[in-house]
Order: sequence, then structure tokens, then C-alpha cells
Amino acid sequence: MRPLTEEETRVMFEKLAKYIGENLQLLIDRPDGTYCFRLHSDRVYYVSEKILKLAANISGDKLVSLGTCFGKFTKTHKFRLHVTALDYLAPYAKYKVWIKPGAEQSFLYGNHVLKSGLGRITENTSQYQGVVVYSMADIPLGFGVAAKSTQDCRKVDPMAIVVFHQADIGEYVRHEETLT
Repeated sequence: MRPLTEEETRVMFEKLAKYIGENLQLLIDRPDGTYCFRLHSDRVYYVSEKILKLAANISGDKLVSLGTCFGKFTKTHKFRLHVTALDYLAPYAKYKVWIKPGAEQSFLYGNHVLKSGLGRITENTSQYQGVVVYSMADIPLGFGVAAKSTQDCRKVDPMAIVVFHQADIGEYVRHEETLT
């Protein structure tokens, strides 16, 4: 486990800022303690400093994971968010999309959100903006990228894609053998 380099931190924070914007500071300075990001085997973990100090006694090759996995760096040094970060992104999300009950299952199987399944969308959502996808009962289901802006969503046909799928809570079942 090591701290992220400046370049890794910049790439990861740019990705997180697409979803939560300036609320990124609220992840670091929390009222219940200070949290930090650490890199282990190309994966970025979000962990409290108290637990980090306790884990210092464990050798790096024996440590499997620590804290919550936020995502991983690809071989091309891009950062890819994992669904395990959803619980931390959802409360601070700037842009949200609510989908109808009939479209929930399709989204949880890894499909994009169509206009016909769109319930509501946050005002002033721009195209290619990171969004958190909720059910109509305000349960976070996953996250994605807005394929259309809020204004464009009003005009498109019902079969047009409005949110590109990135990750969803169905991945826990679909990829349980590889998800760490």
C-alpha cells in the first residue's frame, strides 16, 4: 500500500469530479475522521487513517485489500471507477437520473438507459456529464454518463439512449469471482 503519486491523484480526482464536483473535499475531510486514498495492486482504496495505521503491521504481499475499493488504474493509466464506490458517490452526486421500475432490471443487467425508461433527470445536466442512476424510490443503482443533455432528452425519440451504462449494483452478482 502506497500513497498515490501526483499524476495518479490528478487522474483519479478528475474522474471523481465528473460525478461529485466540488464535493470531492467532503470525502477527504469527514466529521468522523480523516480518510485517504491508497494504491495497492493498481487498485485505489479509500480508507480511514486509523485503519491505515493498524494495517501498517501487515506486509504488502500478505495484504489483499484495505478499506473500500474505489476503482483501478488500467494499463494505459486511465482510472476506472468500480461499483463499490457507489455508496460514497451517491450522497454527493451533483447530477442524478431516476429510472422507471420497468427499466431498472435492464439497467441492472448492464444495459444503457433509454428515453422510455427515464423517470426524471437533474436540470442543467450537460452531455457526457457523470450521473448517478437512482430508482424512483431513491435507491442508488449505479452510475453512468449522460448521452444527452437535459434539454435534448425532452426532444428525442423513446428508443434513444440517454445514459451510457458505467457500473451498477448487479455487478456484485455478475462478476462476484473477480470483484475485490
